[in-house]
Amino acid sequence: MTNLFDLPAERPTPSTKKGRHVWAVSELTIEIRNLLESKFQEIWVGGEISNARVWKTGHLYFTLKDKNSQLRAVMFRSAVRAQSFKVNDGQQVIARGRISVYEPKGEYQIICEHIEPHGVGALQLAFEQLKKLLENEGLFDHKRKKSLPLLPRKIGIVTSTDGAALKDITNVLRRRHPNLHLVVSPTRVQGEQAADEIVQAITKLETTKDIDVIILARGGGSIEDLQAFNTETVARTIANCEIPTISAVGHETDYTISDFVADLRAPTPSAAAELVIKQKTEIITKISHLIVRMASDVRQNIQYKRSNVHHLETAAGFIGLPSRVAMRGRQISETTHQLKHLLNNQLIRRERRLHELTIHLETLDIGRQLSHLRNRLLNANSQLINKVKNIYHKREQRLHDASGRLDTLSPLAVLARGYSVCWNSKQSLIISNSNDVVIGQDIHVKLHHGTLDCKVKRATK
Repeated sequence: MTNLFDLPAERPTPSTKKGRHVWAVSELTIEIRNLLESKFQEIWVGGEISNARVWKTGHLYFTLKDKNSQLRAVMFRSAVRAQSFKVNDGQQVIARGRISVYEPKGEYQIICEHIEPHGVGALQLAFEQLKKLLENEGLFDHKRKKSLPLLPRKIGIVTSTDGAALKDITNVLRRRHPNLHLVVSPTRVQGEQAADEIVQAITKLETTKDIDVIILARGGGSIEDLQAFNTETVARTIANCEIPTISAVGHETDYTISDFVADLRAPTPSAAAELVIKQKTEIITKISHLIVRMASDVRQNIQYKRSNVHHLETAAGFIGLPSRVAMRGRQISETTHQLKHLLNNQLIRRERRLHELTIHLETLDIGRQLSHLRNRLLNANSQLINKVKNIYHKREQRLHDASGRLDTLSPLAVLARGYSVCWNSKQSLIISNSNDVVIGQDIHVKLHHGTLDCKVKRATK
């Protein structure tokens, strides 16, 4: 009887067995992917964001985790652009997407199509993120904000022509200043295209001539309705605008990013119209008060000056001033008389000296001396000319003699008598012996007029 402990632990398996299917890794991975994608086509998963990073391609890669597990996630570029807030590590979110498998690594992941924060609205989170970003850049700093002009002549208004905000503003401004010049740059104030249109409207007013102040206005609404005024493009356009800007968006309790960036925030559009310029009667009254106050100040100043003059006239030091001034005047007259006398005496002495010098110059007979000098110069000039001519003739004769000697020694003169010079073809060697050439060699012959290129046919010694 066979002992059970003597049998092998596992039954031996033959190398091949009928009906068995061996999966390739990639084949099994694809099968798992198909099962997961068909089972989990659209799911919602909640968790904490970690290791979030956006690649150069624009795709967002991150991990969703809780206390016990984690799930890799990816959001493609088109879905990332549609997000209203920025995904950061540590955020609690709810993600909608589908489960798939990343085949090269055999890892399953969720491909997200939408992410929303857990516990706070997406728009509110985006608002807080943008507010923090712009505040850190200093766009909310009061030091960079411009002051409003006291009496703007031309006011630009950025709002919808169909809303009540424009009517409220125009009604208030007409009541306070009927002759104000208003320039309306119409735009949509809510919807997907509203932010771009607001930017264009502000830019258009900024390029319009003589705009003194801009009012950005809209009536109240939910955070979704006011979203156009919570965008980064609108905020940066307001911050970079050279014209002072008033933000009057929503009701008194509504705050938008444009309120923080603008040079002045008005709780309502009507309040913006009241803030942009004071009432005409109020300005006239204030001018009248200033005129009265200025006249009173002038009178008081004149009275004060008169009192000072009277005090100076009755002062002890001022009583003897006229006599002292008269005495100083007499001293000045005497000093002036003495100065004139001294100057006259000095002038007489100078005139006498000049007369003496004139007489002395006349006794020197300068004309005779000049005539003698002229004759000496003429004689010297004649002698110089003769010496130069002699030297020239001598040098000319020497040149003629040297030229004759050079002509007798010049090889060109030899050539002129019918002789010639024979060179090799490269003109680097003069041929003076028939042994220096071979039959058929090219030679170059220099004549008195011209040259000859020849070929040697025969050479004799």
